[in-house]
Amino acid sequence: MRTAWKPLSQLLHFAYQQGMSCLFPVAIFGTLALTSIVAPPFMYRYDFVLLVLLLVQYLMYRSGLETIDEMKVIGVFHIIGLLLEIYKVRMGSWSYPEPGLTKLFGVPLYSGFMYASVASYMCQVWRRLRMDMTGWPGIVSAGLLGGAIYLNFFTHHFIPDFRWWLTALVLLVFRRTWIIYRVRSSTYRMPLSLAFLIVGFFIWLAENIATFFNGWRYPDQDQAWQLVHVSKISSWFLLVIISVIIVAQLKHVKAGRDKSI
Repeated sequence: MRTAWKPLSQLLHFAYQQGMSCLFPVAIFGTLALTSIVAPPFMYRYDFVLLVLLLVQYLMYRSGLETIDEMKVIGVFHIIGLLLEIYKVRMGSWSYPEPGLTKLFGVPLYSGFMYASVASYMCQVWRRLRMDMTGWPGIVSAGLLGGAIYLNFFTHHFIPDFRWWLTALVLLVFRRTWIIYRVRSSTYRMPLSLAFLIVGFFIWLAENIATFFNGWRYPDQDQAWQLVHVSKISSWFLLVIISVIIVAQLKHVKAGRDKSI
């Protein structure tokens, strides 16, 4: 009887760890949802969201849910995301129509946390599921590919979009890379490229929630909200790779540091 219930027990434990890993993303979308219904007093909505997210990050660090190294990764990804946001807003890809004191070139500073939340999730789930990888292509190959992906988000406004070529390169470079994760005493594995796609899909779902609550707005959502185009999944698929590369390198460096102690 116990054996028959094991798959369900494993699934529930896996879901619980995934949910705990999403605490920061949930805080973001929960705050956006709440402030779209109840206007915060004495300040602009964008400024209030930023203050809440800073507080959440502080509490996660103080409670031990995030380490100082993970906070550094989140900070790096916040900057990466904010620079991309500034550029994309300038190019008219989307907009933040509400006022705010903490807006930089038309972009609220809280927006960088939406990218940082991906890094937060990766750090959390890596630790909670005791993840590891086999067949990692190395920091040079992965780093060059990650850099090319990030650069393409900027350059496709002026030269052809190499998104699908880069996707093919991802499948090629990571063809032998498997992600190892553990649920209690059992060990499982999954092709890393498939993990990219799954996470990208769920980020796309979260993006629909955020735009529904006016976290930002695409040009075709000016008159009324509508579903974000499914092609955005490919963008998030590629963006997730950048976060994985950064987090994987952090874990690799930290593992080497711990062995030297």
